[in-house]
Amino acid sequence: MFSNISRFFVWIIMALVMVGLIGFGSVNFGGSGQSIGKVGDTEIDASAYFRELNAEFQGWQQQTSQNLTMAEAQEIGLDQRVLSRVIAITAVENETDRLGLSVGDQNLASRVTEIQAFQGPNGQFDRDTYDFVLEQSGLTAREFEETLRLEVARTILAGAVTSDLEMPDVYTDTLFGWARETRDFTWAPVTRSALEEPLPEPTEADLEAYYEANPDDFTTPETRQITYGWLKPEDVLDEIPMDDTQLQALYDQRIDEFQVPERRLVERLVFGSADEAQAAADRIEAGETTFDQEVQARGLSLSDVDMGDVTRRALGQAGDPIFALDAPGVVGPIETDLGPALFRMNAILSAQETSFEEVRDQLFEEYAADAARRLVRTRATEIDEMMAGGATLEELAAEGLITVDTIGYFDGNQDGIAAYAPFREAASEASESDFPEVTELEDGSVFALRLDEITPPALQPLDEVRDAVVAGWEAQTLTEALVARAEALIPQFESGAEAPSTVGLTEVLEEDIARTSFIQGTPSTMIETAFEMEEGTWQVVSGDGQVVVLGLTDVNAPDQDSAEAQEIKTTFGARVSQQIAADVQDAFAAALESDAGVTLDQAMINAVHANFP
Repeated sequence: MFSNISRFFVWIIMALVMVGLIGFGSVNFGGSGQSIGKVGDTEIDASAYFRELNAEFQGWQQQTSQNLTMAEAQEIGLDQRVLSRVIAITAVENETDRLGLSVGDQNLASRVTEIQAFQGPNGQFDRDTYDFVLEQSGLTAREFEETLRLEVARTILAGAVTSDLEMPDVYTDTLFGWARETRDFTWAPVTRSALEEPLPEPTEADLEAYYEANPDDFTTPETRQITYGWLKPEDVLDEIPMDDTQLQALYDQRIDEFQVPERRLVERLVFGSADEAQAAADRIEAGETTFDQEVQARGLSLSDVDMGDVTRRALGQAGDPIFALDAPGVVGPIETDLGPALFRMNAILSAQETSFEEVRDQLFEEYAADAARRLVRTRATEIDEMMAGGATLEELAAEGLITVDTIGYFDGNQDGIAAYAPFREAASEASESDFPEVTELEDGSVFALRLDEITPPALQPLDEVRDAVVAGWEAQTLTEALVARAEALIPQFESGAEAPSTVGLTEVLEEDIARTSFIQGTPSTMIETAFEMEEGTWQVVSGDGQVVVLGLTDVNAPDQDSAEAQEIKTTFGARVSQQIAADVQDAFAAALESDAGVTLDQAMINAVHANFP
């Protein structure tokens, strides 16, 4: 049975076993046993649980760049997921023992010799290397080989359970056909001009009926009346002194930005010898060729020889002759670290010198903005302490520490300070018994708020929202009239007696439209509707304030035999087969656990957990 498994697949398994074991063989969990429980008669190895749990901790750290504590791991259920996985592995191992399934010594030995970690400099299995690697992992050869033997046996059993699990062609063909099918159709918008009669004027009864049928449209949301104090960096800018000493230091730190030396735009073409470089220079000077042609002749592009804008110093020996040019030109050959080279200077970039006085105000603005944010953070601590001592927002405002204002906050309000997500979150969660707390915003400002009152949702009187009711009634009435007109035209379109264009509608022809397509200016459900229709039929589609008539012309099936289709179906089928195989293996392991019975030693589990922070 072992020979039926792919050698490559088994080699991967063995490599994973090695990676899992290295470094964990010497862990001591205390107590007299090294088992955290049993599945049937097979012990659940404490070291295996530790290795799996440690791998999860390391994976978390790699993904989030944060360390995970055991308490946090338990809070998100990570330990339970790992424990379930280890129990499932042990359940399969218990079944292999019951069936007497094992791997012979000869086959096992041949696989061990294929593991790269055990090979010497000549690429062959080396016993000394084997012993050294296992010694470093804290394992004996017997322990490792037994672990490997069990791993391969479990894989054989799991493979037997899921063998020949392949998706039938009809499954992948059907899904591919559904996903890649396209349709041709005609659609036409039905607008007010298509109506045979104008819309009536609404009566008072019409408005009252519409108002009563749509109360949500005319109900104010729950509103939280909030008083808040806000301190922004710009509020304290006047308190920041202009210190020329600090500004000069800031100028000196950024001197490269304000004192830019003269530069040249330069290209460099390196040759294998001075003779080759000189010959090229002679050809260019004689007009027989150009620098561009020489670059091309070397099999290079201009981007390969471009040095960008460089200073005299950066050019080394080439600096003086290149900077001696007062117009674009070629110089050389010049010896460089890469060999003899020709240089082409393309442009002169003058030095840029900006004095301290010229940027003094700019530097102060930048310095003051940063200093103001620091001052706000300092004031925030003072404000927090004063509020903790009983000071109100109004008292803080009276002392000039903050600016106080009010807002009627409701879900969706993003005006003023409500444009900041932290404020919206605090406003939504505040209760009338809460004390104000200082919260910092992303722009460096801080705020504290107090919930004064909650106004429940309220239906506004009809007279106060009459204009909105009239607009809503007219929109609904227009849509109903357009739908009725469109439905009256459908039988004529399907019989062929009329076409949209013959009744004043503007037809739009669409070809090869996929399910995922979107057509601007149409109801959002139009594409979905087109894929539910039969050829030769028409339907009315309304939504998003629009009404259209839609006629399906052709259903275009995809080419199931194209190279692209075959590749997609093969890949998809393999992925689904793998998913089903994983589900079957999980179900198989669960059944084995149920049949054999599982017992756990919580004290040993806690001992494993004690090895983590």
